[in-house]
Amino acid sequence: MLSDIDHVGIAVEDLDEAVERYRRTLGVEPRHRETNREQGVEEVLFRVGTSYIQLLAPLGPNTPVGRFLARRGPGLHHVGYRVDDVAAALHRLRSEGVRLVDDAPRPGSRGTTVAFVHPSGLGGVLVELVQEP
Repeated sequence: MLSDIDHVGIAVEDLDEAVERYRRTLGVEPRHRETNREQGVEEVLFRVGTSYIQLLAPLGPNTPVGRFLARRGPGLHHVGYRVDDVAAALHRLRSEGVRLVDDAPRPGSRGTTVAFVHPSGLGGVLVELVQEP
């Protein structure tokens, strides 16, 4: 079902400061920046091999990432896995009794289609399924 690791999502409080820290300390350059109002985040992606590091800053305190930061502080938020077909992956997981955040695919950043799997379904890790355009 999984074809690759798409990205690792990291919640940050100050996106510009985090971008500069990653540029300076890890020697990576931003490849994509986008505001996703539906998900309540602004994100920056750094390409690393076939995957990305995704820095996420909340658009407000009552967004999923805003609430995450209030509860847990900055750090690892989720892991995104590439799949060929998000709808088929959701169907398979649902048939296995895995708890889902999203019942249907929705638009993601950079033209992708995504859906989230609840952390209780996969050992405490929030998982994002990502289908490339």
